[in-house]
Amino acid sequence: MTCLDIVHTTTYRYRQAVSLGPHKLMLRPRETRELRLFSHEMSITPTATLTWAHDVAGNAIATAVFDGPTDHLVIESRASVELTAPAWPVFAIAASAAQYPFVYAADEWTDLGALTVPQYGDVEGRLARWIEGFVMARPTDTLSLLKDISNGVFTQISYQSRDDEGTQSPIETLDRGWGSCRDFAVLLAEAARRLGLGARIVSGYLSDPETGLVGSAGSGTTHAWVEIFIPGAGWIAFDPTNRSVGSGNLIPLAVARNIAQVTPVAGTFIGTNVDLLSMEVLVRMESTSAQKNSLLAQRGGADIALV
Repeated sequence: MTCLDIVHTTTYRYRQAVSLGPHKLMLRPRETRELRLFSHEMSITPTATLTWAHDVAGNAIATAVFDGPTDHLVIESRASVELTAPAWPVFAIAASAAQYPFVYAADEWTDLGALTVPQYGDVEGRLARWIEGFVMARPTDTLSLLKDISNGVFTQISYQSRDDEGTQSPIETLDRGWGSCRDFAVLLAEAARRLGLGARIVSGYLSDPETGLVGSAGSGTTHAWVEIFIPGAGWIAFDPTNRSVGSGNLIPLAVARNIAQVTPVAGTFIGTNVDLLSMEVLVRMESTSAQKNSLLAQRGGADIALV
C-alpha cells in the first residue's frame, strides 16, 4: 500500500492581457478498486467558475469559465491517493481468452465499439508487419503476446521527451525510432486494435520513489500508458515506456479512445501565437503515512474536499 500527495501545477504567461475561453480540466484521479481518492481540490488564478460533469468514458471533467482578461493563468490540482495494486499482479484471464486469437462475447464487442477500431492508416502494411513479428504462433498465449509487443516498443523505440503539442502516428514512431511516452502509448494501443482487441489511452501520473522510471512525477511531468481489455481480467495496464504491466505505480486521470481526448488541461485564448510567452507543467509527488490518510478517511465530512 502506498499513500501519495500529488500537486499538479500548470502555468500560462501571456505577453499582454488576453481573454480566456472555457478551459477543460481532467485533473481528478479516477477511483478504482486499486486506487482510493482521499481528497482532491483545485485552485485557479484568476478566479474562475467551475462546473463538473462526467464524459462518456466516466472521466470527471471540470470546465473553468473566466470573467475578464489576464496576463497569466495558474491551475493547481492537489490530490491525496492510496494505491493498493500489487507490484506483481496475477490476472484472472478467462479460459476463452487465454489463447490468441479469441473472440469477445457479443455484448463485450458491442460495448468496446470504437476502442477496437484502428485509428491510423497503414497503407503499405508497415505496422501490420511489425505487429506480426511478435505473433510466434496461432494460437499463442494472449498475455505473453501483449507483453512481447509492449516490450518491443520499449526495446525498439528510444524515449525522447517532447514538450511540443501533438502525437506522432504509429508509422512515424516506427520510422523515426524515437518518441515520447504518448507516442509509445499510441503505438501500443494501435497494435492491440489491429489484433482485434479493445484498447484505450490513459493519462495520469507515474509514482516512482526511486526516480528511475521514465515519465515519473519525479521528472515533473504527466505520463501516458495503455489499458487493454481481456475477458476475465478486465482492463490491464501496459506501460511500454517502462516495460511494465499492471497498475501498481500508475495514477490515472482520464481514459479515452484517442490521446487528444485525455489532455489534462485544454483551453483557448483570444490573441495570436506570439501572445503566449510560456506554458509550464510541474508535477510533485510525496509519500505520506498510511495512518494520516486513514484518519482523514475516518473523519470525512468537512475535512475531505472531494470535488
